[in-house]
Amino acid sequence: MEIIRTSSEMQKRALELRAAGKKIVLVPTMGFLHAGHASLIDIARREGGVVAVSIFVNPTQFGPNEDLDKYPRDFKHDCELCAEHGADIVFAPEPAEIYSPGHSTWVVEEKLSKGLCGRTRPIHFRGVATVVTKLFNLTQATVAVFGRKDAQQALIIKRMVRDLNMPVRIVVAPLVRDADKVALSSRNRYLSESERIAARSISRALLAAEPTLRPETAADAVATVRAAIEAAGGKIDYVEALSADTLDPVTAGSRSILLAVAAWFGPTRLIDNVLVEF
Repeated sequence: MEIIRTSSEMQKRALELRAAGKKIVLVPTMGFLHAGHASLIDIARREGGVVAVSIFVNPTQFGPNEDLDKYPRDFKHDCELCAEHGADIVFAPEPAEIYSPGHSTWVVEEKLSKGLCGRTRPIHFRGVATVVTKLFNLTQATVAVFGRKDAQQALIIKRMVRDLNMPVRIVVAPLVRDADKVALSSRNRYLSESERIAARSISRALLAAEPTLRPETAADAVATVRAAIEAAGGKIDYVEALSADTLDPVTAGSRSILLAVAAWFGPTRLIDNVLVEF
């Protein structure tokens, strides 16, 4: 497995691979990898071609009072997991390799990014779209794999690729849960034991709502999920049921529903969702 640290080396290697007729499958991550990330690498491996995993804690998607400085990092463990699951390349640049001094060019999606997480994290998706564009350019990816836990992010990336005619196919992989059904997240390590127990209320409420989630039951599902999380001590950022492909309000004609949650337990903000298609 190759470990590449500089943007110039990554792009040079990627262009060589593409010139040799290789397909490149990218798994973008911020590191501190867990079983959810491993599942993305496994899916990338099944796509065939060269699997590249990027490990980069992107500073431009963090707000001024967010957890950039304390975001968990464990590069040795990350490399071990990547090797175990068959990655061919780990691209792990420093911020200066991605953002030049005086950087002033951004990629902005202006519809899907406005609600949900975008409401309380107004610069987040600008940073995400910009860094993903850079990673696509540097790795020359033909396929990229994202997880559905970050459902809004995946929709934004798919829209960006469509709108900007990027020659990258986006694969959205299933959400992975821990044994107690809490959605896997690098930030779960922030939770105390009591907060972890309380945080189970998110997935329990979502999974209980899922079997009967329809346009006519969406409002009741939102109210029930909200009440369950608040009863467990969670502070709600949002609980919303939206059309899953557009993030518009649910209507009688909606063919899919994303029931999405962001909530705080202690100092930790967690997101989760269920997706129902019918």
